[in-house]
Amino acid sequence: MPDQITLTPRQRHDLRTVAAMIIPASAEYRVPGADDDIIQADILTTLGRDAKLVAAALDHLARLAGMPLAELDPAARDRVIQRFRSEGGAPAATLVRVVLQCYYRDDRVLLSLGLEPRAPFPKGHVLEDGDWSLLDPVKARARTMRQVS
Repeated sequence: MPDQITLTPRQRHDLRTVAAMIIPASAEYRVPGADDDIIQADILTTLGRDAKLVAAALDHLARLAGMPLAELDPAARDRVIQRFRSEGGAPAATLVRVVLQCYYRDDRVLLSLGLEPRAPFPKGHVLEDGDWSLLDPVKARARTMRQVS
């Protein structure tokens, strides 16, 4: 099992700041920003194999900023982020992907996009355990045998 990486309080603070910069809240569309508590909790609990790269990205941001990102004035923060985007490489891309992934699976965001916050199948119908009737058309096909080399 890979080493568990836990973000430090400073990293979590910077993560929240970066997330708000990536996707700010919108009153017009009634959606939270990516810095929302629920979305942040989702990010932190689902980092998994991305934790090391996300931590590296946040450390790189901290080095560029020289202080917590949220403490920079907006113009300085934008300069740091622009430099981070050009130098950040895979860790930066991973950080952005993780934020977007958790944001766009939030029920409130899905609803604002006109999507249902659940799996599209079986459209509210309950499938009985052991009911394999959906496979009947597949079972009716002739068997295909292929040589494996």
